Amino acid sequence: MDEIIESYGEVQARFEELDGYALDARAREILDGLSFTQDMMDGDVGHLSGGWKMRVALARILLMRPDLMLLDEPSNHLDIESLIWLEQFLRGYEGAVLMTSHDREFMNRIVGKVIEIDAGQLNSYSGNYEFYAEQRALAEKQQQAQFERQQAMLAKEIEFIERFKARASHAAQVQSRVKKLEKIDRVEPPRRRQTIAFDFPPAPRSGEDVVTLKNVDKGFGARKIYEGLDFQVRRRERWAVMGVNGAGKSTLLKLIAGAAEPDNGSVTVGGSVKMGYFAQHSMEVLDGERTIYESLEGWFPQAGQGSLRTLAGCFGFSGDDVEKPCRVLSGGEKARLVMAKMLYDPPNFLVLDEPTNHLDMATKEMLVNALENYEGAMLFVSHDRRFLAALSNRVLELTPEGVHKYGGGYTEYVARTGHEAPGLHS
Repeated sequence: MDEIIESYGEVQARFEELDGYALDARAREILDGLSFTQDMMDGDVGHLSGGWKMRVALARILLMRPDLMLLDEPSNHLDIESLIWLEQFLRGYEGAVLMTSHDREFMNRIVGKVIEIDAGQLNSYSGNYEFYAEQRALAEKQQQAQFERQQAMLAKEIEFIERFKARASHAAQVQSRVKKLEKIDRVEPPRRRQTIAFDFPPAPRSGEDVVTLKNVDKGFGARKIYEGLDFQVRRRERWAVMGVNGAGKSTLLKLIAGAAEPDNGSVTVGGSVKMGYFAQHSMEVLDGERTIYESLEGWFPQAGQGSLRTLAGCFGFSGDDVEKPCRVLSGGEKARLVMAKMLYDPPNFLVLDEPTNHLDMATKEMLVNALENYEGAMLFVSHDRRFLAALSNRVLELTPEGVHKYGGGYTEYVARTGHEAPGLHS
């Protein structure tokens, strides 16, 4: 018994040293930060969707507090509240973090060094993403100037050699310059990064009233999502819909797109409105046996081959990629293909549910640039703060206390409310 008690004392001391008694509380704090409800915390992981399982895996790593964390796209499955919580967690984390990310704002707030992989070479930059982008642009500009100066010098030397190579009186000079050229270290031009740009055709003009919701009720079983909701989208308005998980963001988009029916009240789409609805399930309608190019050709039989290949290239399908059958595409590739279809023949009302999920930075930038000039109305849900700030001119905030409407875009919303998302209060 004495031996058992002694062993128990040692084990208990080690357990305390490892902070074992605080483990449950810390696990719940991390799960809460990642937007898990108490019921979900005590429920079966097997019943969770893929996105929530990814959060469980992330929570496990954060709880371990390792010396080094390797995070591959940690923000992909997070809502904006969880994303901001993760930023704060990582800023206070004392270990090293090596991560990939397509979220510009996330990188600006977290990273102190950027390693760029370019044509098999690693280039390191100290600073956040914005600093890296500025330094890279500056280095490219300097390299281009150096390349052009050397090309001008080489052209002069070659011209001299060609002009005097047949003259015996200049043979020594010609030979000297030939040797000089052979020894010169050639400056390479900066590698041209593929910049994605596409002029999307203008959307046809709709009437002033795009969609009107009057006295709308919607619930699932005993849970009421909306009661007596009145909301209207007018031409050229771009509404960002904000709200914590379960606030009814996707439900609102479904009601407006006709993918769900209200329990009471009316949803009226205005005259001459051509709606484009992008949701994660939009990808399920792709024909798995068709290739990317065949899909585009089927949707736009009148379009030329060059135009369709340019469109595919804009959304990250270059060269032989267009011959891939849709069944082998990843979730992100399917999303890009559906987006390409929507924007090639643009509607005048875009309803977008997390359009930037799984998009790389170049495609996101192309999308933001294309939609900045878009003249139709927009209603969208996104956790990408660059996308929210660049494209919204109205914010609809869904909270347990009710629905709040804000004139001005996401940047003004943050300034007025003092928080970046409804679930966060500073």
